[in-house]
Amino acid sequence: MFLRRNFFKKTGRTYLYIVEGYRDQNGKPKSKVIQSLGYLDELEKDYADPIAHFTNVAKQMTSEGSREILIRLNPNALLERGSCNRKNYGHIVFSRIYHELELDRFFNNKARHAEFEYNANSIMKLLVFARLIYPGSKKNAHELKGRFFDILDFTLNDVYTQLSH
Repeated sequence: MFLRRNFFKKTGRTYLYIVEGYRDQNGKPKSKVIQSLGYLDELEKDYADPIAHFTNVAKQMTSEGSREILIRLNPNALLERGSCNRKNYGHIVFSRIYHELELDRFFNNKARHAEFEYNANSIMKLLVFARLIYPGSKKNAHELKGRFFDILDFTLNDVYTQLSH
């Protein structure tokens, strides 16, 4: 976390926030306001150096947030029958090519002009990746969707409907 200062030209005042930085699912940097502190000139009445004080507060909040977590695993534990806990990372290479060819943009733009109840891009990604990694039918691809990390929830009928578009 860090201290953000926004200067407003119209009023000539500076506003302080404690902000947390993170990256979204696409890897783009984003920030989230954790605490809104107030105007700098008003905070100077209560604190000798509000910028230094709240910078230290933000650092302290960061150190409190990074705690160690202990995970215990039992090597003798058995998995339940029928549970599918395997996930496939192999489609990441194909995903990069898919995005470089801007197929995601194409399907998202096409979906804007039609009122789908599902994510058309996710269905097409599933069909392409499943055909490359696990060649089979469209029904088989739908049954394997649990093995991919970034595929959303949709029905087999949605898959067949998407093919007509």
